[in-house]
Amino acid sequence: MLGYPFMQRALVAGVCIGIVAPLVGSFLVHRQLAMIGDTLAHTAFAGVAVGIFLSNLFETNVSPYLTALVVAVLSALLIQVLSEYTDVYNDVSMAVVLAGGFAVGTVLISLTSGGIAVSINQYLFGSLSTLTRGEVEILVGLSVLVVAAIAVSYRQLVYVTFDESAARIAGIDVRLLNRLLVVLTAMVVVGAMQMMGVILVAAMLVVPVAAATQFARSFKRSIVLAIVAGQVAVLTGTTLSYAYGIAAGGTIVLVAIGVYLGAAAVTRLGPVRMR
Repeated sequence: MLGYPFMQRALVAGVCIGIVAPLVGSFLVHRQLAMIGDTLAHTAFAGVAVGIFLSNLFETNVSPYLTALVVAVLSALLIQVLSEYTDVYNDVSMAVVLAGGFAVGTVLISLTSGGIAVSINQYLFGSLSTLTRGEVEILVGLSVLVVAAIAVSYRQLVYVTFDESAARIAGIDVRLLNRLLVVLTAMVVVGAMQMMGVILVAAMLVVPVAAATQFARSFKRSIVLAIVAGQVAVLTGTTLSYAYGIAAGGTIVLVAIGVYLGAAAVTRLGPVRMR
């Protein structure tokens, strides 16, 4: 398997996703913002559609991933601004942006020619074989940036995650940290979209974290275990995808769910065995 360059690229991409998605997802889950990943994935789809539409309109080569990153980041900031300056709650602002993003994407795709419209499938469902060296390099760069940003602001992010009011009283710029978190989420979603696809990318932000919380006794340990669960899901899912010729994104998510169910079963059955 490792003799094929496309599988080498897929494994590098998978390892990056298995690190940054659970890392950012740990903050989202504990802040009850798990659905923001799904929202930004749908707006990233709109960004892909913008890139394809512009390429078709001006007969030039506009990177769909670049436009997806720009649109996802702007959408993340829009969600935060809506929740800060209007009376709507986070889930309402996410629902509005999700619906609007997917609507824009479908309209733009319908305006392109049939051949280009068909190519949207690789963005919806992801693909191992179409991962290019440049896309993997972008993902690696985004991963380094995300890890560095969280490392620098870790203490403040944890404070805001568990007690936003106290953090505000302590003089922490809560608004800036909230915007940082949603922007980092957008970066992770767009980076992982190359391999996982728009439809399934949000699962890697949530499922490994859910598995880790079954065992973790502290937030730091939860992050570590979530990353371990993410790596198990990505490496196992990628291997099974290659061996049986099945969709990589779906296989990775199913393995992640299996890890979660196994962790839940162990925690439930453990006390029974001890008795």
